[in-house]
Amino acid sequence: MRKELLPGEQVIAVTRPQPRTLIVPALLFIVVPALAAYASAWIVKGGPAKLVPLVTRDWTVWLIGVCAALAAWVLLGYCLPRALTWHSTRYTLTNQRLVARYGMLRRRDQQVYLAAVRNVEIRQSLLQRVLRSGNISLDTGYPSSTVVPDVPEAVTFRNFILDAINELPQGGGFGAEGMMHNPDGTRYGARPWETREGGRDER
Repeated sequence: MRKELLPGEQVIAVTRPQPRTLIVPALLFIVVPALAAYASAWIVKGGPAKLVPLVTRDWTVWLIGVCAALAAWVLLGYCLPRALTWHSTRYTLTNQRLVARYGMLRRRDQQVYLAAVRNVEIRQSLLQRVLRSGNISLDTGYPSSTVVPDVPEAVTFRNFILDAINELPQGGGFGAEGMMHNPDGTRYGARPWETREGGRDER
């Protein structure tokens, strides 16, 4: 993010979504291998043969392989993707814009320039209120607001946004044609937000 800052831009806060989405994957990461090990031990002791006499000792290796495959499927197919999704999502607030970055290999960036924000709203479910997270909605005057989902410490982050907006130069930001101007003389498109896909993840 440092190399992508605009002239005069400073980072205020960097965070990731509330990690509550990792609760179930974390529990499964602990429980599934334990269950697979217990099932494998039960198979080795001849448990299946006691239930189904047709199952002989020759089935032991195959049954253990099934247990290991099921455990790997849960860990690699469910737990790992959700952990990578959380880790590759990042919210960066600067004194000029809010950048939400999603994805690792296939990346999507969403940027909202603070000079275009008219209203900042927090929406919380009951669980989010308990965990002090929330969805922050930024009204830029367009029909659909920009929503940053599941921000941790949502009230504090909202206050950071409002403070940054209040500290913006008065009368600066948009030129006569409704386009945002950079301090170096360049200017951005009329839409106050920008979404990009692709590219490699900058660290």
